[in-house]
Amino acid sequence: MATPRTPRRRRGPGPVDDRAPLWLFADQLGPHVWDTDEHAGREIVLVESARALGRRPHHRQKLHLVLSGMRHLADQLGDRVTYLRTETYREALERIGRPVVVHQPTSFPASDMVRRFRQEGLVAEIRPTPTFALSKEEFDDWAGDRDTFRMEEFYRAQRERFEVLVDGDGPVGGTWNLDRENREPPPKGATSLDLTPPWQPSEDGIDEQVRAELDAAPWQMSGVDGPRRFAVTHGEATAALQHFVRYRLDTFGPYEDAVLARDWAMAHSLLSVPMNLGVLHPLDAVRAAERAYHDGTARLASVEGFVRQVLGWREYVWQLYWRFGRDYTRRNQLRARSPLPDWWTDLDADAVTARCLSSALADVRDRGWTHHIPRLMILGNHALQRGYRPVELNEWFATRFVDGFAWVMPANVIGMSQHADGGRMATKPYSSGGAYIDRMTDFCGGCAFDPKVRVGENACPYTAGYWQFVHRHRDLMASNNRTARAVATMDRLKDLDELLEQESARERY
Repeated sequence: MATPRTPRRRRGPGPVDDRAPLWLFADQLGPHVWDTDEHAGREIVLVESARALGRRPHHRQKLHLVLSGMRHLADQLGDRVTYLRTETYREALERIGRPVVVHQPTSFPASDMVRRFRQEGLVAEIRPTPTFALSKEEFDDWAGDRDTFRMEEFYRAQRERFEVLVDGDGPVGGTWNLDRENREPPPKGATSLDLTPPWQPSEDGIDEQVRAELDAAPWQMSGVDGPRRFAVTHGEATAALQHFVRYRLDTFGPYEDAVLARDWAMAHSLLSVPMNLGVLHPLDAVRAAERAYHDGTARLASVEGFVRQVLGWREYVWQLYWRFGRDYTRRNQLRARSPLPDWWTDLDADAVTARCLSSALADVRDRGWTHHIPRLMILGNHALQRGYRPVELNEWFATRFVDGFAWVMPANVIGMSQHADGGRMATKPYSSGGAYIDRMTDFCGGCAFDPKVRVGENACPYTAGYWQFVHRHRDLMASNNRTARAVATMDRLKDLDELLEQESARERY
């Protein structure tokens, strides 16, 4: 790793210098950020801010990934890098000695900080974020004055704009969205999809040093230590992408929403970390998947499902972070007031009886990662039913997941998962009983709870919790044509009063 330097401090804005140092945040580490014509030969500044790293109880493995990514880039670029380890970002920039160029950060607080530095002369220029396919200006042109958004419209516009899986004026295969082909339950009797295991990096001396320093760090951390499972350099990300496309992409689609207790990764790409660290550009991932379809090595439904996740949903969530604004995380349309329980914040999977919930918490504890169905339909569904405070839940997801960053979670948690925004993100609350979990996972067979039972000792907390949720939000559910039938069904339950009394006193999940 490059030796930190301590240049003389010089204040004052002055004209923008083509040779001004380029300051990179920890999620801007890819060559599409620094290896460009406009940045050719620039000195690169990387900063480890102890205050920023230790401010929140991040998952230990997330801190490992962030530090490993920064230090690997410094090692790769050698003398081109000024690597500073300071208490604050301000202290680091003052030590640089001349104004720096920076790309807009990916959060409101960091953007506010950079603008202050610009006013004070520590930053010479703030340039657009280069780690997404679509610029904010292009999104604003597309969105116009809409207040309510639907991802499907955005996704089709993205496909057309970037000419991905298009044939003339329409989609390849004649259908834009093949989601109906990607909802298979897990294979009966299987304990895994029996695929080539996901790509995993080989740790090196940098990882060893990071691990030792985290052992001694005074910061409050969540989760446990573990091997590095995700790519943190462009070279690693390229290898991980190629591995996924060759060995796993074809199977990804059908079982995209399925869960097996002993197959934590299923056929998912595990590329969210390198994309969110900025070492893999989303269009590179999309183009690689598209080539697999044209080469005949991956079925269209799988490729389309992956493209929809990356070019559709991920880009959509990024744009809505800015569009919805900095107060969006405080939305609480359903008036959920319960604090997160200790066993949830502590990732204490052993305190939970339900196999699905215990397994999801264990995955977060042990890896800082689980795929979208455990996030939405197990963790999020439980939180929605029990009325956990959305702002606390958003913070939990952002800090306990290794791919969690400030921009990632609000639309996913506040909007999609908790329906706390009053329907700006989703047309209905995403709550379901145990029947969905029984159909799409293999957890229920060996569980102490029965997904078909709603009252009694073995009543499933998801099944009973669903009816409690419908009752609590009866007026909202009755007024939505997608959920009105649930209210009518609830009204016919002869044991509803008993169920509500049971769930109001439930302590065992």
